Amino acid sequence: MAARKGSSMCWRKVMGSCLGLVFCVQGTSASFLPRQPNWVASWATSEQAPEVANSLAPDDLRDATLRQIVHLSIGGSAVRVHLANAFGTAPLHLTSVHIARPASASSPQIDASTDRALTFSRLPAVTIPAGAEYVSDSIDFPAEAESNLAITFHLDDPPVGETGHPGSRATSYLVHGDHVADTDLPGAMRFDHWFNIEGVDVSAPPGAAVIVALGDSITDGHGSTTNGNDRWPDDLAGRLLAMRPAHAFGVLNEGIGGNRLLLDGLGPNALGRFDRDVLAQPGVRYLIVLEGINDIGTFGQQGGQEANQPDSAHEALVHGIIGAYEQIVLRAHAHDIRVFGGTLTPFSASAYYKPGPSSEADRQSVNRWIRAPGHFDAVIDFDKALADPARPQQLLPAYDSGDHLHPSPAGYRAMAAAIPLADFAK
Repeated sequence: MAARKGSSMCWRKVMGSCLGLVFCVQGTSASFLPRQPNWVASWATSEQAPEVANSLAPDDLRDATLRQIVHLSIGGSAVRVHLANAFGTAPLHLTSVHIARPASASSPQIDASTDRALTFSRLPAVTIPAGAEYVSDSIDFPAEAESNLAITFHLDDPPVGETGHPGSRATSYLVHGDHVADTDLPGAMRFDHWFNIEGVDVSAPPGAAVIVALGDSITDGHGSTTNGNDRWPDDLAGRLLAMRPAHAFGVLNEGIGGNRLLLDGLGPNALGRFDRDVLAQPGVRYLIVLEGINDIGTFGQQGGQEANQPDSAHEALVHGIIGAYEQIVLRAHAHDIRVFGGTLTPFSASAYYKPGPSSEADRQSVNRWIRAPGHFDAVIDFDKALADPARPQQLLPAYDSGDHLHPSPAGYRAMAAAIPLADFAK
């Protein structure tokens, strides 16, 4: 028995030494592992199947080069690009994809010295399955905050089912043939839509975070300046850069014109696109929700007259909108995302919806719920920021784009100014 005990003690010493050696080796190996980039989204857009008026003819996209310009929010030392075939019904083949610095936000010219070819699993071409997106390999490319980036790709055959973002407020350029590396695209077809580009990530400093703005045309920027990048999320990104340069923020515009919470309209409903447009964004920590005005406006038009809708129907509408907000908060909190509720802005003189007293009462009911403590993590009172004090159910004339629904560039600046930056430190 004594001999066995001594052997056991010796064995335990040997095993202890071996385990210690293993832990030491593991710790040493870990210290030499390369640091992974801190990828955060710098630009993104919401995808949809463009309606006929905002689509391209198939022959336009046959053997075509498409150059599109996007406006980054946060900067970084490397980039990767997200391409989308979300609404395609067949694989989409791109023969090559390049990025470069454009000469300006409103020109197809690029700085040729910055032109770089992207790869996808180390190959220059990519085939994106139907309903999918594809992320490029990362590439060293110093990208400055609030700079523009040109994304140029060539495709031999047009997509079967287009994927894009009609409300780009940015001019894109198309020519036939493979001209992805050309400095200029003379004679290009021009249109203010994006196709098949979904996002740009940058390798950002530690501590960088992303704010997603989920909304409708007021977030998308209807009434802003084409190629001017003066939507309210753009203005928010500028405020954050100027006020808090030590802690970088990416600001993503995930607005779709005509979008709704409860039903599909122009683009999938907000709950239906939530995973792709919010949860999938690298580095997202904050969400600003400004949705619901189209639910109220289109409801008021049902049957041709707002008066045709009984009080019980308006109550059900408000309850449905609030229920959608609760779902958004629930799903965001499951991913440690703080959610800010934006109050619905005035629209009683709207040329689109011509709302009456019942629709205005619906808006006020929704806004009371948004403002009440305990529903959102924070509240942004866009309604108060834009309302005419003399007629609070309408936009202040100085902030009105002219249709009494969408703000002007000055109105978008006022919206950004109404957002307390201190809330992003929590």
